[in-house]
Amino acid sequence: MAMTGTGKALRSGELARLTGVSADTIRHYEKIGILAAPPRTASGYRIFGRDTVDRVLVVRRALQLGFTLAELSEILRTRDSGGVPCHRVLNLTEEKLRSLEQQIQELQRTQSYMRKLVRDWRNKLKRGAPGSKAMLLQSLTGKPKIASTNNFKRRSRP
Repeated sequence: MAMTGTGKALRSGELARLTGVSADTIRHYEKIGILAAPPRTASGYRIFGRDTVDRVLVVRRALQLGFTLAELSEILRTRDSGGVPCHRVLNLTEEKLRSLEQQIQELQRTQSYMRKLVRDWRNKLKRGAPGSKAMLLQSLTGKPKIASTNNFKRRSRP
């Protein structure tokens, strides 16, 4: 197996194990341009340099922050071709922060609504006869809507 300037080269499975992703994920990252197509051994195994571990870990962390694979692919290709995507990275991060702040506000409104709902339902159960149906979920149809209409919808990432 070839050596790199940073140590022993890695096969896909080893890279996957070291980064906590599957070998399929490594192949997918290669397919969409997050990882460059690696050289292969005489028997056809892909071999990656040790520096690829850091790249995959950066991608995993960026995904946790809300970056999409398409965004990361674009940014990394720009960087790999000698470009400087720093302003793009900052702008995307600022957008993601604004979105996160909106989601937190929506969650706080939902939390406040649910606290009131729990208080109301506890009182309803205390007033009702033991063993009788309180129809708690059905009472939601008569409740005013939460301030935001998309609290429970899955948001797509920008």
